[in-house]
Amino acid sequence: MKKRKLKEQILATCLILPSLIVFTIFMFWPLARTVYLSFFDWNMIKPVKKFVGFQNYVTLLTDDLTYKVLGNTLLYIAILLVINFVFPYILSFILSFLMRKGKGFYKTAFFLPSVISLVVGSILYVWILNPVTGPIAKILVHFGIVLPIWSKSEGLVIWILSLVTSWKVFGYNFIIVLSGVMGVPQEVIEAAKIDHVSNYRIFTQIILPMSSATGIYVFIITIVQGLQYVFTPIKVVTQGGPNYASSNLIYQTYHEAFYMYRTGVASAFSVLSMVLFVGLLVLEFKYVEKGVYYEN
Repeated sequence: MKKRKLKEQILATCLILPSLIVFTIFMFWPLARTVYLSFFDWNMIKPVKKFVGFQNYVTLLTDDLTYKVLGNTLLYIAILLVINFVFPYILSFILSFLMRKGKGFYKTAFFLPSVISLVVGSILYVWILNPVTGPIAKILVHFGIVLPIWSKSEGLVIWILSLVTSWKVFGYNFIIVLSGVMGVPQEVIEAAKIDHVSNYRIFTQIILPMSSATGIYVFIITIVQGLQYVFTPIKVVTQGGPNYASSNLIYQTYHEAFYMYRTGVASAFSVLSMVLFVGLLVLEFKYVEKGVYYEN
């Protein structure tokens, strides 16, 4: 029995080892290297790094810009959760249980943008929402409405960039949520309708709980999108402007490293981003995961 157990352990180790090596090279080592660099003052050019301890973290935590960027990041996450998590649920319920015709068309139409590059989508939206020559501006001018220069408006730019990002990721989230909603047993819905249960109660008390396993996955990836996916439209359209009003933690890390050449501060920003993401996951597992329904 001991020999058999030893062989099983060796086999399991051999099977896990390739993945472990890949994770070590591409995840654990870069993470350790980032934490290491966050304690130094270095511009990626000097041959010698200057150890400054926690000074980079002190600089971040005492800089008003850090809290502005952090607020932008949380706003991005909140907007994307509404557009790419709440709306797909409502739309999936409508297509699955309320609509009778055209389901295939809507599935294709909503999913199609997800196969298009986010860079292309960003450029496309810059043209569509151009306040002077864009098609929307030309339509609105006939109604006496002037489209604002949204890329220079601090209160508007995050909403537009979130819309650009959602145009790309909405279709994927929608298809995933739709699969979870359609997995709810039809007989349960029919029984509720026979008892004259309203569509609102069917959605909130049957659909949401019974598809929560799929929903929690979409919830998590939407948070990831709020941290990562908006990097592309920020980079293509605003470069973090105006006055850092559209920057988030990921873009600010890139800006500090490759524009300001403050590698230590950029690494500290990366660590801060990781802490934020881990904190959101902890809250999710503590308060949301408890209500997840797993069939059987």
